[in-house]
Amino acid sequence: MTFGPETIILGDCIEQMNALPEKSVDLIFADPPYNLQLGGDLLRPDNSKVDAVDDHWDQFDSFAAYDAFTREWLKAARRVLKDDGAIWVIGSYHNIFRVGVAVQDLGFWILNDIVWRKSNPMPNFKGTRFANAHETLIWASKSRNAKRYTFNYDALKMANDEVQMRSDWTIPLCTGEERVKGSDGQKAHPTQKPEALLYRVILSTTKPGDVILDPFFGVGTTGAAAKRLGRKFIGIEREAEYLDHAKQRIAKVVPIAPEDLEVMGSKRAEPRVPFGTIVEAGLLSPGDTLYCAKGERIAKVRPDGSITVGDLSGSIHKIGALVQSAPACNGWTYWHFKTDKGLAPIDVLRAQVRAGMN
Repeated sequence: MTFGPETIILGDCIEQMNALPEKSVDLIFADPPYNLQLGGDLLRPDNSKVDAVDDHWDQFDSFAAYDAFTREWLKAARRVLKDDGAIWVIGSYHNIFRVGVAVQDLGFWILNDIVWRKSNPMPNFKGTRFANAHETLIWASKSRNAKRYTFNYDALKMANDEVQMRSDWTIPLCTGEERVKGSDGQKAHPTQKPEALLYRVILSTTKPGDVILDPFFGVGTTGAAAKRLGRKFIGIEREAEYLDHAKQRIAKVVPIAPEDLEVMGSKRAEPRVPFGTIVEAGLLSPGDTLYCAKGERIAKVRPDGSITVGDLSGSIHKIGALVQSAPACNGWTYWHFKTDKGLAPIDVLRAQVRAGMN
């Protein structure tokens, strides 16, 4: 089945997911009911009432009822997920541990848990507990043996000022203009997630054109972020009022132009180029000299792509490690060759060869 750019479905998420083709979506983002178990009104110190989550869809008779619901929707989600796809589930301390057990029991393989640290959390008004300042996201592949799930490591590193992205994300709650409001001026949905959170999820674990499923669509944050980033989406929501808001919101989103969607690619996904190929292509010749970055160590290139330093011979990686007394070495970045502008890493030559493969 081929999905259009936007598919929005009114109905029960389990029934509607079971009606979708098997192995048809690339990513699932699920923001299920948290089963908050609120008892009575929540009041501020001035006795004003907090607009807490007391909607019928978040109410379950027991933990057993919630667990049964969780397993049913996760089973349906796993059926429609491609073998190399992945799922994200977000929750709080009220439900995420129960969800995590179900995720593992059903065969998913947890890759990370992400802590969403809210920079503007709601305080604990009674002063009886720590302020609840974070939520947890579980990121899991379909199975333990699934190795080809999408993870745009280099894009996330670039987005984080070229520092490896960590599993704790500081992002503010959804407020102000981003908050979808009803005709009465009040928030349309009690647990609307910030679009920045979904932007990062989608940027990190999908590719342009991928199909993203959100079985608890709400007011369409996943759809808005997906449309902006050039991904297709399927949103399932049982509350018609929420869907009306979602449709209006998503209609206003302007997608990023396809030519502007390219991100930093992973070197692991690029074609392998042995050092011997550099010699075969004539970019370096047998007898040429290689240097470390400071020019202190010198190696000679041999016809078969090996190099020598004194009595040592072997690959660019092996010899680079030996001369440094290091356990390992990336020879592509360690060894340099002379150019008119000074020394340059031999990785420049590998890039030239790869460019010719495209």
